[in-house]
Amino acid sequence: MTIIDHMSLGVSDVPAAREFYLTLLSKLGINCLAEGEGFAAFGRVRVEFLLLAPFDGCAASAGNGAHVAFAAPDRKAVTNAHAAGLDAGASDEGAPGVRAAYPLPDVFAAYLRDPWGNKIEVVHGGFSA
Repeated sequence: MTIIDHMSLGVSDVPAAREFYLTLLSKLGINCLAEGEGFAAFGRVRVEFLLLAPFDGCAASAGNGAHVAFAAPDRKAVTNAHAAGLDAGASDEGAPGVRAAYPLPDVFAAYLRDPWGNKIEVVHGGFSA
């Protein structure tokens, strides 16, 4: 059993965010498994990541120091997902490369900021490896 049931990010435009994440996450073998009014749910086999309109009706905001890390099967997938994210409207927060700051050897990761300000990591060889 994993310790995380799922993660979610608040976004102001769920349909646009769904398209952005579908473009990015498809490079990692992650698909939209369910969607409805105010949400889109992603995973490989089960829902693990959701995009939600904030329940309180207030504006969505990105957390300072918070990010979501998506596991990639190899370094090429990290690079491809990073490029797809940039093409879909993300901004670069760290080009693909080895990350010496990780407490594990040979971690290869890239960072993006989605169009709603959320920080995203795509990682190979991270904690889930």
